[in-house]
Amino acid sequence: MKEIPQISEAEYEVMKVIWNFEPISTPEVVEKLSNKSDWKPNTIHTMLARLVKKKALLASKDGRVFIYTSLVEKHEYVEQKSKSFLQQFFGGTLNSMILNFIENDKLSNEDISELKEILSTRDKKGEK
Repeated sequence: MKEIPQISEAEYEVMKVIWNFEPISTPEVVEKLSNKSDWKPNTIHTMLARLVKKKALLASKDGRVFIYTSLVEKHEYVEQKSKSFLQQFFGGTLNSMILNFIENDKLSNEDISELKEILSTRDKKGEK
């Protein structure tokens, strides 16, 4: 698995916009983030520059604006963060996390039914 750069929570919000709309220009990123946050354009520009420096984004000049595309795929980032979370809080085992949710009544009956369905479907795929 390739090395994924460390991305802050704020930078992750920028990445979500990039992943959803790439290729996307600086003004478009600013517009989309301004609609759902109180960040100033300079803040957004700073985060874009950081993400380029971290090699999470590629910036290419098109006339007077930069166009951004991701160098990190969303599923790769989510997988890395999930593994890191499991390791940090549950010793790397998914069973411990699920048990924690069950024991603390954080899973509804609907959640449990959905998990059973997912596991059943996976078992059936394994039988082929």
